[in-house]
Amino acid sequence: MKKDFLSIIDLSKKEVEELFLLTKRLKQTKIGDVGHRQVVSLQDKVFALVFEKPSLRTRVTFETAIYELGGSPIYLSPQDIGLGKRESIPDVARNLSLWVSGIIARVFAHQSIVELAQYATIPVINALSDLEHPCQALADLFTIYEKFKSFDGLKFAYIGDGNNVCRSLMLLAETCGLKLWVATPKGYEPNAKLRTLNDPIEAIRNADVVYTDVWASMGQETEKENRMKIFKDFQINKELLKYAKPECLIMHCLPAHRGEEITSEVLDSKNSIVLQQASNRLHTQKALLAMLENLHTDSYRLER
Repeated sequence: MKKDFLSIIDLSKKEVEELFLLTKRLKQTKIGDVGHRQVVSLQDKVFALVFEKPSLRTRVTFETAIYELGGSPIYLSPQDIGLGKRESIPDVARNLSLWVSGIIARVFAHQSIVELAQYATIPVINALSDLEHPCQALADLFTIYEKFKSFDGLKFAYIGDGNNVCRSLMLLAETCGLKLWVATPKGYEPNAKLRTLNDPIEAIRNADVVYTDVWASMGQETEKENRMKIFKDFQINKELLKYAKPECLIMHCLPAHRGEEITSEVLDSKNSIVLQQASNRLHTQKALLAMLENLHTDSYRLER
């Protein structure tokens, strides 16, 4: 049965737990091993990567995940399709549904993802839109789970712009029961029905994990100069981190603008787990592909 992944809310708490268990299994199993093949195989499956925005981590991790699971990716750049311009989104969705097993789309407008899913007869995965970045959030919370083994009693602080990453983190944290404190400048709060703050010190106080992202996302370049002034007190630096726990972990979805939302000193510190986050994009996306394609077997339902 077709199932899309457009938003974090498309997964229940039980499905997130199953995805994390499957992620752990895939990460611990070597490529080509019998145990790996028993979990999932995308043999003879082809996936279209429809990208309006360029990416390092998203493209490489999805392509690698598909390859390692036995499938084949096809990367389609903005010049290849001209989504909604050269060809309408419904026509793109209908045609791709004839040839491939799934669509992985990285777009500017969330409505484009919604429309692709509406007209496609194959699963559609949101690899980023202006509203959400759910694949990133899955990797992030799996990384926290991997480090702490539980979300109980943890304080997770997000400092910066209330962007797509922030929204997905808020939704997933609520699903998983992780206490998330968000601090943004006034007027830059996420469009979510969850409480946010405008004081970074209050949000970061005694935090176990501190997360930030760029202040001006792709497509917001004209706002950068103004945002630099508005967000200056929200930089993750050594001074602000004095209010967090001494051993608090530092997260960033990358790419980072060093010296803006975070200092190099903090990003490269021993408490930084940004590379572990990046690594886990590969493993959580493998698990996601398995679940959405319904190609996995009961072997991934491991004993806790």
